[in-house]
Amino acid sequence: MAKIDGDRESFKGVYIFAQQVDNEISNISYELIGKGKDLAADLDTTVTAVLIGSDVKGLAQNLAEYGADKVIVIDDPELKDYRTEPYAHALTSVIEKYKPDVFLIGATAIGRDLGPRVCARVHTGLTADCTSLEIGDFPLVAIPGKEADQLHKQLLMTRPAFGGNTIATIACPDFRPQMATVRPGVMQKKNRVAGATCEVEEFNPGFIPDNKYVTIEKIVKEVSDIADIQDAKILVSGGRGVGSAENFKMLEELAEVLGGQVSCSRAVVDNGWLAKELQVGQTGKTVRPHVYFAIGISGAIQHVAGMEESDIIIAINKDETAPIFDVADYGVVGDLNKIVPLLTKKIAEAKAAKAEN
Repeated sequence: MAKIDGDRESFKGVYIFAQQVDNEISNISYELIGKGKDLAADLDTTVTAVLIGSDVKGLAQNLAEYGADKVIVIDDPELKDYRTEPYAHALTSVIEKYKPDVFLIGATAIGRDLGPRVCARVHTGLTADCTSLEIGDFPLVAIPGKEADQLHKQLLMTRPAFGGNTIATIACPDFRPQMATVRPGVMQKKNRVAGATCEVEEFNPGFIPDNKYVTIEKIVKEVSDIADIQDAKILVSGGRGVGSAENFKMLEELAEVLGGQVSCSRAVVDNGWLAKELQVGQTGKTVRPHVYFAIGISGAIQHVAGMEESDIIIAINKDETAPIFDVADYGVVGDLNKIVPLLTKKIAEAKAAKAEN
């Protein structure tokens, strides 16, 4: 149903999947609305959030306060917990009825399962794990002699490719909707406007369980006392150069005096020094703290992709040619075993002096 055959104008609007878990909106949903507003401005259209679940209508207010122009609510007991088949049916039904031009889904565990199944059902493409989205021309540069064939106002979807060694920009000019999954933490949500409202429409395509419906026998939730590094304002991140799990004590002490949190590169997780939840990078989490310390981190593109949007990047590395210095705002070349404890000491002394005054 999504092939473009002179019917391009019938596909309108930027739609986002508003993921909720246990009746709580996931942060990625607000990030998608924020990016959706930027795309919608370029397309002169609106942003619609699709909210799926059971007893979730009350959550529409949250989506409105973060900028949604409209919320479509699909509320049914079959949707209480995420299951592939009913959720895919719900989202496919929305696309078939409302015909969006753009549809964005978070690249979460749920989104990575849901997105490909939905795009296959509506016969369109899907660009996965995007780090940048913008509206532009396709091809990017008009082919000489075929300028009239260049399409305008296309969704240009950018993602790392070939293991992060290059960046690919992808378009879907012949099918609709233009679909993408977006990495959490990459896009910025808009400022919340308390009390803001929007149109809320209820839609239910009906659910008839079949042999594809999974039965959930039991849900076991993992309990973790590790804070989410994506919420941290200051991150003290260590890499292979830190040397050992024991040496991360230095970074923990620095993070403590700064009121920040420790994070790490993939090499640290692979060595078993820190938990996977603390990994920054292409195969970890994307972060954008106010201050990011990159200590003993070489700066491979896979890591940089997850932290380059930080407000201030401070690198400490004994190798003055390390790629991390190319993205750092401030760099210190030297032995981290001497620099980090000294830095911690000086900051602690400055805080103590300020407290006395």
